[in-house]
Amino acid sequence: MVINGLDPEKLGQIVQAVKENPDLGRTLWRARSCWRGGFAVESNIRGFTLAMDEPPDLGGTNTAPNPVEMVLASYGSCLCIGYAMNAAVMGINVQKLEIELEGNIDLPGFLGLAPEADQSELPGFTEIRARVFLKTDAPRSRMEELHGRVWKTSPVGTTLSREVRLVGELVNRSFV
Repeated sequence: MVINGLDPEKLGQIVQAVKENPDLGRTLWRARSCWRGGFAVESNIRGFTLAMDEPPDLGGTNTAPNPVEMVLASYGSCLCIGYAMNAAVMGINVQKLEIELEGNIDLPGFLGLAPEADQSELPGFTEIRARVFLKTDAPRSRMEELHGRVWKTSPVGTTLSREVRLVGELVNRSFV
């Protein structure tokens, strides 16, 4: 039986495999980003290419979304995946799902104009708001249960909501 385009039995097998061998759940993900001139950037992920740029009012050429818009899209996509997966496991048919996201960023932090002591103007989102539009045949109580599960288990949401150690290394490299 397939629910929401997913096989709940297969999902259960994945969960069981990780339960039996937690090392299977410790995964490594990679991306490579290359500057293409101006504010244009090309990122490669598992053979997929994503372009990024800035809008004209920030000096870009508006050829693609910018990185912070991609963060919003990544979070929204992660939530959609979480709703589809959890709903399938719960036996809930999703008829329609849309998530609108928005967030505020203070440019003085990004532009290096804010005093370092002023943490209110950090160069990142200060808040991200998501509105979930979900249509199912499930009663409201089951939709609330689904919503709670998704909200607690979103990897992107969890990453955005806590401090993550960032390690950067500048490497001298010969480019071919």
